[in-house]
Amino acid sequence: MVAQAIFYLLAILIVGSSAIVAFSRNIVHSTFALLGAFMGVVGIYVLLAADFVAMVQLLVYVGGILVLTIFAVMLTQGIADVSISNRAVGRAPALVISAVAAAVMIFAVFKTPWHQGARVIVNPTTYGIGNAFLDTYALPFELASIVLLAALIGAVVISRPVDRRTQSQ
Repeated sequence: MVAQAIFYLLAILIVGSSAIVAFSRNIVHSTFALLGAFMGVVGIYVLLAADFVAMVQLLVYVGGILVLTIFAVMLTQGIADVSISNRAVGRAPALVISAVAAAVMIFAVFKTPWHQGARVIVNPTTYGIGNAFLDTYALPFELASIVLLAALIGAVVISRPVDRRTQSQ
């Protein structure tokens, strides 16, 4: 019963934050609302006992992509002063499509015969994943790290400024 209440609270957090992301006129507010959506997804993964996926979501999305997005928004000059001239163009079709999608989902929730599955004993998954990375999948893991290193070096080479003196020779 407590797990259901937590699930519904997380669902409300995810849907509410996503609505703010979609409908906010301020990009800074949208970016910070994205934090709420990502953290709600982390909570859902924790409820599903997917501890590895929850931590990857936390580290990659919240720790990496969201922070990068926040820095990009904050460092861009005048981003909050941008005005969109045709904001009301697609509101009517979007409202109709959203209402139809919501009706289909509500119909599916109430008309589906839901069956309770048997209780499953939850075991941590990180031990098995760590052993697989160090045993069975060691070679693909190392090859992926070499490819990522090559991509990082390529990004550094491409992004560095061009020296005019070396170009003329």
